[in-house]
Amino acid sequence: MTYFKTAKQKSQASFVGLCQNASGEICLRITSLQMRLCDSARAVLHYTSQKRYPHRKVKNIMSDAPLMLSISGLRGLIGQSLTPQVAAQYGTAVGQWFKTQTTKPKIVVGRDSRPSGEMIQNAFVSGLSSVGCEVVTLDIATTPGVALMIEQLNGDGGIVITASHNPIQWNGIKVLRKDGVAPAPQQAQQIIDLFKNFNPTYVAPADIPQTTADDTLPTVHSEKILQYIDVQQIKKQRIKIVLDSVHGAGAPETVKMLEALGVELIHLYAEPTGLFPHTPEPTKANLTELAAAVKEHNAAIGFAQDPDADRLAIVDEHGTYIGEEYTLALCAMHVFAQESNLPKVTVANLSTSRMLDDIAAKYDGKVYRSAVGEANVAKLMEQHNAIVGGEGNGGIIWPKIGYVRNSLVGIALMLEMLAKQDKPLSQIVATIPAYAIVKDKVDIKPGMSDTIEPSLRSAFGDAAFDTQDGVRVDWEDRWVHVRPSNTEPILRLIAEAPDEAACKELISKCAQAMGL
Repeated sequence: MTYFKTAKQKSQASFVGLCQNASGEICLRITSLQMRLCDSARAVLHYTSQKRYPHRKVKNIMSDAPLMLSISGLRGLIGQSLTPQVAAQYGTAVGQWFKTQTTKPKIVVGRDSRPSGEMIQNAFVSGLSSVGCEVVTLDIATTPGVALMIEQLNGDGGIVITASHNPIQWNGIKVLRKDGVAPAPQQAQQIIDLFKNFNPTYVAPADIPQTTADDTLPTVHSEKILQYIDVQQIKKQRIKIVLDSVHGAGAPETVKMLEALGVELIHLYAEPTGLFPHTPEPTKANLTELAAAVKEHNAAIGFAQDPDADRLAIVDEHGTYIGEEYTLALCAMHVFAQESNLPKVTVANLSTSRMLDDIAAKYDGKVYRSAVGEANVAKLMEQHNAIVGGEGNGGIIWPKIGYVRNSLVGIALMLEMLAKQDKPLSQIVATIPAYAIVKDKVDIKPGMSDTIEPSLRSAFGDAAFDTQDGVRVDWEDRWVHVRPSNTEPILRLIAEAPDEAACKELISKCAQAMGL
């Protein structure tokens, strides 16, 4: 039986190019009015470069709302910094970039369930079409689902209209290459340049390609995963699960897969309305209802997806939130156990728990670390033929399905692990060495990025250093990672150690060394 809980709540200008005023600030230009923005214009566009990620203020006439334009895509507040005009211009720029890859691009477009999604999608697609891109729309779709359909539909790239775990007032646009992976930093920079220096070549009216729709994603996604999973073993166990889809895009595709696996599903916030019943990031504080439902229904496990279903958090049979870091650790442990004939190689970013190192050591495996960002993890996975990988935010990448974080993959692997081991999840978790992890952030100041490494080397001269993405400092049983964010004007500090006090001490020492 499936149970549903609904939420009873509801929570202009077209710009092209940039100019610079006498004080060195970057200003947007309004093409439709042929006027330069004045000094009283207030919104901020955080532009992130591909190397040190310096954030630059851009003036905008609309509001104080930020429009985040970075190597991770575009994200903004609906009706303020992200309008249909902005989406159309970004669509045009992205379409121009795809045309540098192939003459007549075919682009697959999906969106998460936010009420603003259809509006932004329509505007963005108009930009793609205006420069000669053929478009196939999927309607509501997960990020990994869009990536999968690029190959299925013989596309040249994909677009996901999503703001991931951000609240309902936000939306964004994520670009995927032909291989389903986000553009590499240098490619993302090319898109940013086309957006900034807006000078498109539009196709003639008779040459505007057709836009079509496809509704096969739930079936395609489910069948793709299930061919690599022991479906019969899971069916025999008749596992009872609770799933919180947060009224996001995940439910249609996930339910299709779970029906084939024969689980007993208690589904919270299933309908893809985009009216999030709680803060949509799958963290402990936001999943109290999921934890309670697992206990109430005596379920074996609880799962939580974010709105675009590329992240997965897990609750054990006692209703205990075990943390997103365990999602990758548990899935990697299961894949290592199943793939007896393959080298045990995995990849994670520098901010991911060292639980992965302990698991790899048990299987005589190898862990490679990348800079933060899905594209960086995917690239390193391909280079080293990793059999599983991901990020500590609950993002699982399984190359058999694709090089994109996928919550459906995480759910399938966890159910297979429970079915094969036939023991409670809490007992399986207890076999993995436990660490505390503490995350903090501070506002970044001009020039701060350049002082991180020398400051930390002065404070921690006896440790091992990795400087490919900010600075990670390692000891045998602990580490701390200090890096500028890719998407916000902040400095992130993440520490992992045997206990929380040791984590806080590491962060405190870093802050002191950098004069914070």
